[in-house]
Amino acid sequence: MQNNKQAVDELMKGECYRFLAVCFYQPKKETLGAEHFLPALALNLRQVCPAAAPFARQMEESLAASTEEELAVEYARLFVGPFGLKAPPYGSVYLDGDRTVMGPSTMETIQIYENEGLARDEGFHELPDHIAVELEFMYYLSYRRVEALQKGDLARGDAYLLKQEQFRTNFLGKWVPSFCDHIQKETDNGFYGALAECVDAFVRCTPASD
Repeated sequence: MQNNKQAVDELMKGECYRFLAVCFYQPKKETLGAEHFLPALALNLRQVCPAAAPFARQMEESLAASTEEELAVEYARLFVGPFGLKAPPYGSVYLDGDRTVMGPSTMETIQIYENEGLARDEGFHELPDHIAVELEFMYYLSYRRVEALQKGDLARGDAYLLKQEQFRTNFLGKWVPSFCDHIQKETDNGFYGALAECVDAFVRCTPASD
C-alpha cells in the first residue's frame, strides 16, 4: 500500500513538471486553455506543493483574460527576442556568467541526459538547458520512479529519487529563482507573472515524494 501511495504522489509531482514545461513553449490557447490543463495543475500542486497551487489558479484566470496574440507577443519579448532577451530561459546564462549560452553547465546537462540514454531529437531546436527541457527531464525521472515503484523495485525507485534531487539541487534550484525574478521584473502580463511565481515556488518546495 505504501508503494502505491508513493507512486500516486510521484505521478502527481511528475505531471506538475510536465504541465509547467508546456507553459514555456510557444503559447497556444487551445492547449493552455484546455479544460483539464491548468485545473489539473492546480489540483496536483495542492497535493505536492500547496504553496504553488494559488499561482496555478491565477494563471487560469489570467489566461481567460488574454488573447493568444497577447500571450505570443509577451512570450517573444521575454524569452525569444530579437531585441535582447528580457528573461533568458537558459540555465547557462545564470550558472556560467556573462549571459553565456552553451557554457560548461550546458555540457553537464547534456552528459546527464546521455547517461539516461536520452538523445536529442533532430526536429527539436531549443538548447539542452532551456527551462522547458529541464522541467521535462524532471518529469522523465519522475516517470521512471513511478515505473519502479509500481514494480515493487524500491532500490531503483530510490535511485531515481536521488537523481531528481541531484538535478534539482545542482541545476534547476540554482538558476530558476533568478530566472523567475527576471520574469517578474520585466512583465506586466498576468499569466507569465503567475507562471514565474508558480515555478519558483514549485522548484523551491519539491523534495520529491518519499
